[in-house]
Amino acid sequence: MRDLMKLQNGSDIRGTAIALDGAREADLTGEVAKAVGGAFAAWLSAKLGKPLGTLRVAIGRDSRLSGEELALGVAAGVSGAGALAADFGLATTPAMFMATVTEGFLYDGAVMITASHLPFERNGFKFFTKDGGLDKKDIAALLARAQADDFPAGGSGSVLEADFMGAYAKILRQKIVAGANLGERPLEGLRIVVDAGNGAGGFFASDVLEPLGADTRGSLFLEPDGRFPNHAPNPEDERAMACIANAVVEHGADLGIIFDTDVDRAGAVLPDGRELNRNRLIAMIAAITLREHPGTAIVTDSITSSGLARFIRARGGVHRRFKRGYKNVIDEAKRLNEAGQDAEVAMETSGHGALRENHFLDDGAYLMVKLVIELARAKRQGHALSHLIDGLEEPYESREYRMALVGEDFAQYGKRILAELAEYVGNVKGLCVAPDNFEGLRVDADAARGDGWFLLRMSLHEPLMPLNIESDSEGGVARMAKLLYDFLSRYDRLDTSPLAKDVG
Repeated sequence: MRDLMKLQNGSDIRGTAIALDGAREADLTGEVAKAVGGAFAAWLSAKLGKPLGTLRVAIGRDSRLSGEELALGVAAGVSGAGALAADFGLATTPAMFMATVTEGFLYDGAVMITASHLPFERNGFKFFTKDGGLDKKDIAALLARAQADDFPAGGSGSVLEADFMGAYAKILRQKIVAGANLGERPLEGLRIVVDAGNGAGGFFASDVLEPLGADTRGSLFLEPDGRFPNHAPNPEDERAMACIANAVVEHGADLGIIFDTDVDRAGAVLPDGRELNRNRLIAMIAAITLREHPGTAIVTDSITSSGLARFIRARGGVHRRFKRGYKNVIDEAKRLNEAGQDAEVAMETSGHGALRENHFLDDGAYLMVKLVIELARAKRQGHALSHLIDGLEEPYESREYRMALVGEDFAQYGKRILAELAEYVGNVKGLCVAPDNFEGLRVDADAARGDGWFLLRMSLHEPLMPLNIESDSEGGVARMAKLLYDFLSRYDRLDTSPLAKDVG
């Protein structure tokens, strides 16, 4: 019997859609997609208190080879349950949410078929209502329905093709025109190159930037290709960032933009080829937002740098360092607002960024709209976009180590390591547990111990313990790595070989 519950990946569903030679069998098939579609329609009907015959569900997909088959399956499940299924074709994850809140569309729910930056044989589903993305308990309930065939089938719902990406691109164009306040073609004279990674982001060049006057010659991999033949569609991938950086320098561009497959994440590149991602991208969005909302809180994930914290404070903002996971960061920003603390930004170093002004939707295209507006303003004022992050202190060194855990009870074993490391740190002069410690163990180190900080935590979804180390001095990472290796190597179920390579 199929086990659909294993497909849950936090607040998403993910699985193998194409079985490769020697790889695991496909567990995300058209049949599974049909069950998931029917279950989502039934879940949505119960949640909204609306009859199935009145429900309208939008379905979109990224460029993956398996996307069309899975979209057909979801549409069959939705219509079989008696609801209307609207096939958007190639779309982005943020656009699917926007279809539930945009006048003239207002779909009851939406399904995005994507596995983000994962390899081409993988795929998955993300779900939305007008209140945002489904959370973990919702996904568990939906999969339980699908597992038990607890949904109507054989109904007379309809399936139709629809276009929303045109309307979504228009929303983004209007935002740029209004924000730049330079007429209907505010990007005249600017060259902006886009790397879509053969995913769904090519529209940003053709349908957003070019109609506003931008020169996008030199852009890369705009055509959808579900094999992702050029590089991983991931702003965190070194090869991907090198590609867009080279294109910016080669073509003398004013800005480079790179998206992941489904465009919920983004990164950028400055004219000199410097990457504008991780702490730098958060700093730039923070600078823009603090100008518009003085004193607001900027919520980030747990591995942001000390320099970013000082940058935000120096501009009058409040830095709230929280847990990894874009849903965690967004939910914390919402919680702060409900508690009376204004929080306008929720961003991860991975390139996920959500703004209160945009429904707290992690939308890579919307983040880039904010940068493009600033670029147009900077050109008019005769200065560079990079001036926004003047004064951002960058770590001298930084490293990430990913150490595997062995054994079925790996989570408990990892918790034991963290508890014993905290006890150890308390007895080491020059080390101090950071006060804003919401995930794993973050420790500040003085100059003698490494002049920086380290964070050891459990991975959100895998049997791994990621270790991030940053130092403001040459050799500081190695000093902290050596100290940690001496402690962690006693745990025989933790693979410390990544650390061993650096400490000899």
